[in-house]
Amino acid sequence: MDVGAAAWLVILLAFVGANLPFFNDKVFALVPFKGAGHKPFLVRLGELVVLFFIVGFIGRALEGRIGTVFPQTWEFYAISACLFLVLGFPGFVVRYLRKRH
Repeated sequence: MDVGAAAWLVILLAFVGANLPFFNDKVFALVPFKGAGHKPFLVRLGELVVLFFIVGFIGRALEGRIGTVFPQTWEFYAISACLFLVLGFPGFVVRYLRKRH
């Protein structure tokens, strides 16, 4: 896989993964939530954290397949977590901030 294609694939996976918890009421879009109708925000936040690590592992695997995996420090993970949250903002807006008629 080309380096550019791998980068765009990771960005696309991050966008989809960051918005997935907000666009459905199933846990990880697979298991129905057993509760009072809607998933609570803490469940959505937990899904977001797990999906962040899944996308990170996929990105690291693609980097290893292309060539040398570069060592990362805590700054890289802090910035990528913030970017993941920013990518999830459209789903948050649709779920919690949009007016429903």
